[in-house]
Amino acid sequence: MKISATALTAALLGTVVTVLLVIPMMLQWERPPMVSEQLGYRGLGMEQVTNPRIAKTLEALNQAPVPDDPVDNDGVLVKNDPENYKNVQVLGDLDTAQFNRLMNSITTWVAPQEGDNAGCAYCHNVENMASDEVYTKVVARRMIQMTRTINTKYASHVQQTGVTCYTCHRGQPVPANVWSINPGPKQAGGMAASRNGQNLGGQSVPAYSSLPYDPFTTLFAPDAKIRVIASTALPGGTGGTIQATEKTYALMMHMSDGLGVNCTFCHNSRIFSNWEESRPQRVTAWHGIKMVSDVNTTYMDPLAPVFPANRKGPMGDVLKTNCATCHNGINKPLYGFSMAKEYPELSVPNP
Repeated sequence: MKISATALTAALLGTVVTVLLVIPMMLQWERPPMVSEQLGYRGLGMEQVTNPRIAKTLEALNQAPVPDDPVDNDGVLVKNDPENYKNVQVLGDLDTAQFNRLMNSITTWVAPQEGDNAGCAYCHNVENMASDEVYTKVVARRMIQMTRTINTKYASHVQQTGVTCYTCHRGQPVPANVWSINPGPKQAGGMAASRNGQNLGGQSVPAYSSLPYDPFTTLFAPDAKIRVIASTALPGGTGGTIQATEKTYALMMHMSDGLGVNCTFCHNSRIFSNWEESRPQRVTAWHGIKMVSDVNTTYMDPLAPVFPANRKGPMGDVLKTNCATCHNGINKPLYGFSMAKEYPELSVPNP
């Protein structure tokens, strides 16, 4: 049987094209060895699968800084020293030595290298420390209140680890993982006018899937109800709409990616809807969703008039928190190292 030169050329060209398409795909695959840890009942696939190479990279990115040395209280509360400490609206309940140590630490956590605005100057007019003219001081004041709220009101989520400014900021003025309302790209008219927030490649929020790319605006709302799993496989069950389900799955993919875990880290794969057979982490995650909704609504959104345009999203809302803001790819921020324990003044109720 003879093969014509044209057919042979076409076959070779097809092979080359296939190889060129497959190689980029292979570069995205996770090569063995992988580490698998059984989390729940045998035979249910309740396992945590970890890539040791990715884990090593994450470990390097999630090291806690060395806390500043403790200080002895000097017996003088900030609120009782108005001559030296003016316009202190949040931390007046601290001893002055505690106050100065915390201010120094916040500088390291948030703005260690900001050019001419490094250190104290990032939030303060250094010629008049009492002034509120630098907007970042107003923001920082609310963030300190937010941190205290998280550590006291939401111990059901942060438990003994707690949070400090560094948990999110990691030495940067703006945390790496924040979100704002995502309007998506401009759409064509007619039947193609709406994607329902999905089918847009390259979006990291739903772990690069085709799921909706903004599940946060609705599902982190204070009155959001995330209930889409039906009690039966037949029509007429108690589940949600397809659109609500896809948006919920997008949020779940964000949580999985943001914490570096599988679905079975929280859920029993035998019956996802059953809380009693789920792992305790599911309850912790539920409290986390409520916490994120609360801090965004109470502390972040009201700061919209304070932030400049370059610190807002395309719709004019402020940059807000989600699961990845604190977790940064691991299931316990900073691998469970309790910086809050080193700074107990951030774990007391706001006056």
